[in-house]
Amino acid sequence: MDYGMPLIGDKFPEMTVQTTHGKLTLPQAFEGQWFILFSHPADFTPVCTTEFYAFQQRYPEFRKLNTELIGLSIDQVFSHIKWTEWISDNLDVEIEFPIIADHGQVAEKLGLVHPGAGSSTVRAVFFIDPKGTIRAILYYPAELGRNFDEILRMIKGFQVADSQKVAIPANWPNNELIGDRVIVPPASDVVSAKTRMDEYECYDWWLCHKPLEK
Repeated sequence: MDYGMPLIGDKFPEMTVQTTHGKLTLPQAFEGQWFILFSHPADFTPVCTTEFYAFQQRYPEFRKLNTELIGLSIDQVFSHIKWTEWISDNLDVEIEFPIIADHGQVAEKLGLVHPGAGSSTVRAVFFIDPKGTIRAILYYPAELGRNFDEILRMIKGFQVADSQKVAIPANWPNNELIGDRVIVPPASDVVSAKTRMDEYECYDWWLCHKPLEK
């Protein structure tokens, strides 16, 4: 079935894009790294400005997690450059990550323009792992800015889930039931279901948890 846009579990589509850092080919430009591609409605708009400031403030944390950032809107590259200059001059922050100057082709390929939400790109967030697989997609409307601590939390959660073969509970690492512990995958057969509660702390055989490995 052709959905017309990528979904969770799909490979990120190959594309060459013009950015404030020159031409880049995705996802190859970030091979071996996680990367987050995020779209914003337009340059020189108030909510988007607060978002870019927030992303740049957390950029060192993302890089410690082997994660790169790349923005996008349907604006020309000179507009991106002038806007980031304005942010530098007025907010004392240098935007260090690239921004894609899209003419609409990338937005169409990724499903970033939602007709019921206007003609600009919505606030989309794509999480792509080091193998080029899309792991999560978030969409926000123009009037609601994103929670960037949540985006950072998701990257941390994905990396823990992948490395420790566990699941991540709600509001982790501050879950109301188990704190910063992680969830053991449910038993897949009768024998392991019977022994599961002897091996881990459990509410029942299908809801067991263990400490996070450091």
